[in-house]
Amino acid sequence: MELTKQLAEAVLSADPLQDKRAVQMARNGLLDAAASALAAKEDEGIQKLMALVEQEGGAAQIPVMGKGKKVSRQSAAMLNGYLIHALDYDDVHSDVRGHPSAVIIPALLSQLTDGEIYGDRFLAAYITGVEVMARLGESIGKAHYERGWHNTGTLGAIAAVCAIGYLKQVSQEGLAKAIGFAGAQSAGMRKQFGSDMKPLQAGLAAKTAVWSMDLACSGFGGNDSVLDGALGFFSLYGDQELAESRLLEGYGSTWRIVAPGLWFKVYPFCSAAHHAADAILSLMKEHAALPEQVKQVDVIFPPGGDAALIERAPSNGEEGRFSVEYVIALAIFGQTLTLDAFTKKNIPTDMRTWMKRVSRGYDQTIEPHPDAVPKGRFTIVKLTLSDSTTISKRVDIPRGAPGFALSKEDIIQKLSSVTSASQAQQILQAVEEGNAAAYLKLLA
Repeated sequence: MELTKQLAEAVLSADPLQDKRAVQMARNGLLDAAASALAAKEDEGIQKLMALVEQEGGAAQIPVMGKGKKVSRQSAAMLNGYLIHALDYDDVHSDVRGHPSAVIIPALLSQLTDGEIYGDRFLAAYITGVEVMARLGESIGKAHYERGWHNTGTLGAIAAVCAIGYLKQVSQEGLAKAIGFAGAQSAGMRKQFGSDMKPLQAGLAAKTAVWSMDLACSGFGGNDSVLDGALGFFSLYGDQELAESRLLEGYGSTWRIVAPGLWFKVYPFCSAAHHAADAILSLMKEHAALPEQVKQVDVIFPPGGDAALIERAPSNGEEGRFSVEYVIALAIFGQTLTLDAFTKKNIPTDMRTWMKRVSRGYDQTIEPHPDAVPKGRFTIVKLTLSDSTTISKRVDIPRGAPGFALSKEDIIQKLSSVTSASQAQQILQAVEEGNAAAYLKLLA
């Protein structure tokens, strides 16, 4: 059987609800996504997108998180995907090398138009989407990301359409064709990091998933083996041979939402800078160095460990989400690594000048920690002070990552920080009861 059809069969026949840890992680993921979306409800980009969608018109079917309005199913998937990922505050998965929930959850929520109560099946579909996206990430090969593709966009559409297929229990043939439609539209570029387009790529992947399933259910014609062969998805985007050995191995025996697990963020910026953030904050707590006392900062990564951190001299906080130089400068200047520091507001000239003291380096001889997150990664931050003394800190597992994970209570606190305690508790109740419709209504 071809790989595409095997994937469809595996998705539809598995039962994620048998793993109670996976179910709890899915609940945590819904809470974290709510926090990430509500934190972004006043984002400038969402205002522009809303205006464009309203100008276009269409049926008012699905709420947009935090906006008090309904739009069409596809537009809701796009807008809610954008919102969850807008501030880079949403979860990440090391196998994906991207952000699964920002694509999968909006795509699933866009199916809640028929009044059907999916209950825990919604959670199972979400677990399925994360599983597929992680397996796609393992199977595509690391060169995919390194060439400049944005995995959240390129892998997300296929993963989310599998999640929808599980939720709606479509046929194997229908899901294989929907995977084909999603694969044909998969896109996303790392070149867009640090701009509104980066989170929009998550939204567009969610929209693509909804559209792809609609096409398949309508009987629209398309190829049902898009993942296969010399002209297939893996051959074009990555590594066909690797995919054939990795994509379906042991499907359903364990769940990637649990191990290696979702990484719920402490900081609202790219996870590739979280190791450095923990390191510099630890150094600043132990040694109260001021900007003028720090002559030089050396940040050491494994080769490729900073690939996502494309901004070395950002001009504003939005670009600063992808700059280890900016993150370190904020800490040295005594500012908090919170949402207010990562807006479109220009970075002060003195801080931009100071960032030139930060240098990146790479060391392939350093032995990675066996439990490092992501695997093989670390960051060492070394400060050289004005008296020529040096202090350094190495971080292998940043706060929030699997192995140093946030608890459910931590995630509820994150949600409570962007909305009222009452609303946070109501959202929690809806999630615990498996009521996706109530969850969405509360976020409207």
